[in-house]
This record gives sequence, C-alpha cells and structure tokens, in this order.
Amino acid sequence: MTSYDYIMTMTEVKIAQLKAKLSEHLRRVRRGHTLTILDRDTPVARVVPYEESGPLRVREPTSGGSELHQVALPPPLAVDMDIVDLLLVERQGER
Repeated sequence: MTSYDYIMTMTEVKIAQLKAKLSEHLRRVRRGHTLTILDRDTPVARVVPYEESGPLRVREPTSGGSELHQVALPPPLAVDMDIVDLLLVERQGER
C-alpha cells in the first residue's frame, strides 16, 4: 500500500514481501521514500533514507540537577502477586 502526502511517499510492506524483494525496497528508500514494515498489519518498524550528519556530540548535564545517589526511588508497586510470577505470565504470551 502506498499513500501520497504533500512531501513524501510512504510505503507499507509486510515482512514476507520485504524479505522477497529487499533490494527493490531499499532502492526506493535510496530515492527518498519511507518504508513502514508491518507484522500482521501492525507497524513494527520504519526504514527512512539515511541523512549524513555531523559527528555525535556529548552534551554536559544541565545545571541544578540532583546527584544520582540523591534521587529518591519510586514507591513499591501494590500488587497481589509475586512480581516474578507476573513477569513469567507476561512472557508466556510472547511464545
């Protein structure tokens, strides 16, 4: 599916289609198009044209901030079950 906008064209492609025609899709990205990758009709990633930029710059922390050891921890969660059990239940859904 391709939708046309004022400035850019964005193409949506399913993972199987991307695998089958990767070179073709990358050529479109090189020409300036954006590619949205779908996993069962759910967007999971976007491939955009590479833009050359200057080197990364590390900036200094803003003044007035707290030292890390002075930052208060959030209160514990109020849950009725063991956190590890909750995590295991959540991860079982991904399999």
